[in-house]
Amino acid sequence: MVRTEISLFLKNQPGELGKLATLFGDAGINIDAITIQDASAYVQELFKARGKTIKRVASAASYNSMSKDSAEYALIRLLPADGKVNKAIDLLSQQDYIFDMLPVIAIEIDNRPGELARIATQFGEEGININYVYGSVSDPEEKCLFVFCPEDIDKAAKIFSF
Repeated sequence: MVRTEISLFLKNQPGELGKLATLFGDAGINIDAITIQDASAYVQELFKARGKTIKRVASAASYNSMSKDSAEYALIRLLPADGKVNKAIDLLSQQDYIFDMLPVIAIEIDNRPGELARIATQFGEEGININYVYGSVSDPEEKCLFVFCPEDIDKAAKIFSF
């Protein structure tokens, strides 16, 4: 199923995730899935992209500055509960967070060996590259929620619409 993921940067310091989670909790917005990474990896990808295209979006000094500054931030990707995306967007806007939204494929799969392989293989067989994926398991008897960011969301949506 296609869902909306929200990406934002938080200061990479104690308490920042707690503030964001409290903000969502107080507003009654459940976070169905979340992943956090050091933002410097994101900036390194910008360097790689710049190298491949030979197009400089910013000066070399700007890239060096971004690389240094990015270690101070974490890239958060989260999936608000169905029906709460607009409320989450309004809340983040009111609190002056800088964020972006992206359609992703969220799939509940059985919690057993080989299920992730089956889904990932299906993406591959259809020629769809997966940019990133994250997921969680809460209990061996329950389904797992995995979030896939495919290069071709429209094609993936047709395949995984169930």
